[in-house]
Amino acid sequence: MKFPLKKRCCFYALLSFVFMACETKTSTVPNKAEEAISSVKSTYAPDTRVALFDIEAVEGPEGYTLKGGTNLPEALDALRKQLEQKQIVFQDSVEVLPSASLDGKIYGAIALSVANLRSRPAHSAEMVTQGTLGMPVKVYQKQDSWYRIQTPDHYLGWVDSRGIALMDKTQFEDWKGSEKLIYTKTYGHSFIEADASSQVVSDLVAGNILKLVTENVAFYQVEYPDGRNAYVSKSEASPYLDWKSNLSFTKEALVETSKTMLGVPYLWGGTSTKGVDCSGFTKTVYFMNGMIIPRDASQQIHEGTLVDDSGEFDKLIPGDLLFFGRKATDSTSERVVHVGMWIGNNEFIHSAGNVHISSMAKNADNFDAYNYDRYLRTKRILNQKDEGLLYLTEQDVF
Repeated sequence: MKFPLKKRCCFYALLSFVFMACETKTSTVPNKAEEAISSVKSTYAPDTRVALFDIEAVEGPEGYTLKGGTNLPEALDALRKQLEQKQIVFQDSVEVLPSASLDGKIYGAIALSVANLRSRPAHSAEMVTQGTLGMPVKVYQKQDSWYRIQTPDHYLGWVDSRGIALMDKTQFEDWKGSEKLIYTKTYGHSFIEADASSQVVSDLVAGNILKLVTENVAFYQVEYPDGRNAYVSKSEASPYLDWKSNLSFTKEALVETSKTMLGVPYLWGGTSTKGVDCSGFTKTVYFMNGMIIPRDASQQIHEGTLVDDSGEFDKLIPGDLLFFGRKATDSTSERVVHVGMWIGNNEFIHSAGNVHISSMAKNADNFDAYNYDRYLRTKRILNQKDEGLLYLTEQDVF
């Protein structure tokens, strides 16, 4: 590892350290407030992907000052009580989110066909997930031109201002109460006129939701969350309520949807037909069949019913999710790193490099030895009831 300072700087720094060493006292007393924060966080916000509890305790001459923010007021109350019980003196400067600086614009809808959500408010930060057009979100904070939001599956991330249409409560209720259109083709475009040869307004991906304004013989007139108007071909979309009423929740429908995405490239953090990671793929397949499931493989594995954990693949039915990773040992915990969906005939479909079909049969040309060797177990989530499974026919999401 390279040291960034020049040699002479290092020399003077060393001399300074020698002269100051006798005067420097290193505190060995633990930060008792931080201990309480850690305890409360492990109880109320163990998964930082879906819960905000960014609180720190700064020690001063008159006790501790709590700083940061959280969207869990009950967790903050628990922290206050724990500090009081331990007779720890503190000042509370924690902001309960959504931030008051948002001026009531604490709701929103994704305004792009696909908006990238990042771990920090910067384009250089890791993309943790995506939001698709029309997706309703909660808005918690603003930093420069970025907003910290939460998607319907509770995932948190930062989105650039171009990716979201901010709304107050009245605007959001008007948006949710309007008639909607869902885009059902894998990929396409909307147009400025009811003519596919006219200027493009934007691209569209499967699952995009727009406000339905009117229709003619061949096109729907739609409105984007940010107010743009466009036209979408009737052959590529459906009124949302009609689409919802026709959902079959069958294994055959899941397999059919999954195969429309064959060849879609792998994209870390991707959850759209432009590019998907492994869990983004299974999430998208299930969404297009009326279910919102958790974002990551390590979350999806906790839902539904256990089908198999010993490689007895004859127990599986199409739509079941296969999970892969590192098994738990005496010294290490289980690590879930990959997921695919069973489609029958000893085959599963998954995103790795691109969306493709692999086999668990050792004599098959597409046998996937790598994933066979790291197989963990299979869960069934179709038509199951669980805390992390949301059915669009039962919940008023859009």
